[in-house]
Amino acid sequence: MSEPNHHGKRVESVACAVITVSDTRTPDTDKSGAFIRERLASAGHRVFSYDILPDEPSQVRDRVVALCSDPICQAVLLTGGTGLAPRDTTYEAITAVLEKQLDGFGELFRMLSYQEIGSPAMLSRATAGICSSTLIVSMPGSTAAVALAMDKLILPQIAHLVYLLKKVSGKAPG
Repeated sequence: MSEPNHHGKRVESVACAVITVSDTRTPDTDKSGAFIRERLASAGHRVFSYDILPDEPSQVRDRVVALCSDPICQAVLLTGGTGLAPRDTTYEAITAVLEKQLDGFGELFRMLSYQEIGSPAMLSRATAGICSSTLIVSMPGSTAAVALAMDKLILPQIAHLVYLLKKVSGKAPG
């Protein structure tokens, strides 16, 4: 059963960029990035960009800013680098560029994650927000966490969120 769509207004398809932040993943071993791309495609959205970047905040920030300035890009979905280890710096890279934060995403993600894994859920710094009318969502690197975020939070709302942001990839909202 899908979640009701707030006011029912949405775009038909969202143009997405996917970024995996990891010092060790490769295209062959990036299960979480592959999962995001597969789920987006199955839901009728388009992945036009896919990157694997090292846990270097300036590289992550610069790539996100470049994608947000691309008129095609409506959403950037990141996986990895949201924990507390010294190299986990995705949160800092992302929050530095957000013009608005969607605090509810991180709160709901941790609540749902707590129901599955218990108290380790508090270690996640999953976050979401807006930069240059582009939706940005940052998830943990584990495939189970990505599945939770995609299936319970992102896919039910991404088309409506992009509609609200009015960055509609070269066509009128509808």
